[in-house]
Amino acid sequence: MDLDALLRRAVELGATDLHLKQDQPPFLRRDGSLAPLVEHPPLTSSDLEQALNTVGIAAPARLQHFHNSGDLDLAYQPVGLPRFRVNAFRQRGAISFAFRVIPKNVPTFADLRLPPGVARLTTEHRGLILVTGATGSGKTTTLAAMIGEINRTRRQHIVTIEDPIEIVHADEGCIVNQREVGLDTESFGQALRRALRQDPDVILIGELRDSETAQTALQAAESGHLVLSTMHTVDSAETIARMIEFFPEGKQQQIRSIMAGVLRGVVSQRLLPRADGGRIAAIEVMVNNVRIADLIRENKVEEIVEAMAEGSFFDMQTFEKALIDLVLAGTVDREVAADASTNRHDFVVALERAMKQQSADVRQAEAEVAKAEADERGPELRVVQLDG
Repeated sequence: MDLDALLRRAVELGATDLHLKQDQPPFLRRDGSLAPLVEHPPLTSSDLEQALNTVGIAAPARLQHFHNSGDLDLAYQPVGLPRFRVNAFRQRGAISFAFRVIPKNVPTFADLRLPPGVARLTTEHRGLILVTGATGSGKTTTLAAMIGEINRTRRQHIVTIEDPIEIVHADEGCIVNQREVGLDTESFGQALRRALRQDPDVILIGELRDSETAQTALQAAESGHLVLSTMHTVDSAETIARMIEFFPEGKQQQIRSIMAGVLRGVVSQRLLPRADGGRIAAIEVMVNNVRIADLIRENKVEEIVEAMAEGSFFDMQTFEKALIDLVLAGTVDREVAADASTNRHDFVVALERAMKQQSADVRQAEAEVAKAEADERGPELRVVQLDG
């Protein structure tokens, strides 16, 4: 098996992921769905061993770790192709792979159609910003766009801590140092502690995984740095609750107070299939303000959705609003949006209301256009024919 040729074929076909498993042909994920690459024969154990050696040749320590533990995470870039995030693992004694295609170029807000609230958060110079969502929801891509915007518009030092490094940032306005866990540093926690001594302005942490990393991130945000990271949570309320739960009960009230002060915002996203093919993110944006800070302090996170719904002045939007906008624009099918909503019944009711309002707005606009055209023509001469 020629692994690089297979990866090239995956890119040509627009796949986001490539899966390799013994006794099966390669599988490609396109527009969110998996399908076999029928032109390719089933993979043998020899094929998969060869692929393992190909991706691991530049990282012998990680290859040895795979032989000891059965797991491997790294980045791989064949000549002339984009980078791939690689996860190799053993299942039932055989080797399997998941390759994720990483974009060659740093995406922009316009490329990703990110809402104004995301750009607003990128103007912050200190505090904590979290990008959340399920695995494969595009968190890394959104974070890369945010770092790219900071890189283009500021003169600062950005330190990233990733596992593995995915999108590579060239120095533009900023100096960008990207550190890979397992290659450049032992762990997220160690790298984050060291980062505070490296004169950073912006720190990107690939993921907040435990209380140690969460606490150090909060300390960095408190001390005047801008810290960006990800969590595997579905929305803003769950994200804040999960952050608090990282810590023992006796310390949670203190953490609530710290979070209320340092949290700048939460961007949560869900990838949906577009009606015309491809995928698009429905994005919830929470921007911390006095009202939300009070809700965090008082442990009333369940009221945050209402605060977001009323926070359009701060460029906030709920998932429900994001989904409704996508349906009204014809970008996403109604049923797809309903299935992705947090509460299907509430979403359907809100969508019906929005569709009626849209229809009323269209009728009013049409009436105003007709009136304007009539006014331009002026009074018409009317001829009346009289009998006899």
